[in-house]
Amino acid sequence: MKQLLNKSLLFAAIIFISSCSSLSPYKVPVLQGNIFEEKDLEQLSEGLTKEQVQFIFGTALVKDPFHQKRWDYYNSIQIGEDKVSESKLTVNFNDEGLVESWVIEKPSDET
Repeated sequence: MKQLLNKSLLFAAIIFISSCSSLSPYKVPVLQGNIFEEKDLEQLSEGLTKEQVQFIFGTALVKDPFHQKRWDYYNSIQIGEDKVSESKLTVNFNDEGLVESWVIEKPSDET
């Protein structure tokens, strides 16, 4: 009886140790930049003021003093070493401070 109990405990210990080796630690998603979604991009149109753009997307990540007619937004989600998503939005304004054009960049391997 004692030998059966020892074998059972040994078997349980082997199963427990081998199952723990297959576990990986939890990796926290890291969000960087401004989070903007498709519905936010649909609101973007020519003629919007800088205040309206800031209301939709938040404060631009880059407001270059040498290119005051351009605001850059960046968004990335990374889990561990893997970059899940990345997108860049550049909004260009005219002399009156109204949206003139914008460019959305996403890496080519994303769908």
